[in-house]
Amino acid sequence: MHTDYDPLTRIAREPDAFEAFYRDHVEPVQRFVARRVDDPHLAADLTADVFLAALDGAHTYDPRRGPVVAWLYGVGRNTIAAEARRRARELETSRRIVGRRLLDGPSLARIEERLDAERESRRIHRAMEGLPEADRRLLELVALDGVSVADAARLLGVKPATARVRLHRSRARVHTRLQELAPALPHEVHP
Repeated sequence: MHTDYDPLTRIAREPDAFEAFYRDHVEPVQRFVARRVDDPHLAADLTADVFLAALDGAHTYDPRRGPVVAWLYGVGRNTIAAEARRRARELETSRRIVGRRLLDGPSLARIEERLDAERESRRIHRAMEGLPEADRRLLELVALDGVSVADAARLLGVKPATARVRLHRSRARVHTRLQELAPALPHEVHP
């Protein structure tokens, strides 16, 4: 995966550039989505939606604010939030029904394997729900998505030292919450 270049200036007008961008970044985006949802069809849809949003919003990427993958995580966060709002308003849509029919058996099996692999991450997300939004975003970027503290601080508009202190406090709170959740979660429980 490339993180030291700006491919976004070309993807809107060059199909080959978008294809290369997609190949370079699909794995981290799939992991990002799989940590946040547990339905394989929804995970496939959201991954595609992240790349469509990246294509539409490529002009908003500023390489001074961090690597491309961190920007994609922000696009992913917005995409997942929009889906949550949509699901709150609607029970089902025809797009999801059609999307499910397009998945073949091996594709669905790969998505289910990824969701199983990210089960613990979803449990951690539940433990993070009590954190303030800014602290939760920082912890997600660093601990779950592998963004450096310095890059996460730049993305969130805070000083690196401030980010390190907030990160330390957030990790302690999440650790305490995970200990509280452990006995109540013998298997995965969905809200």
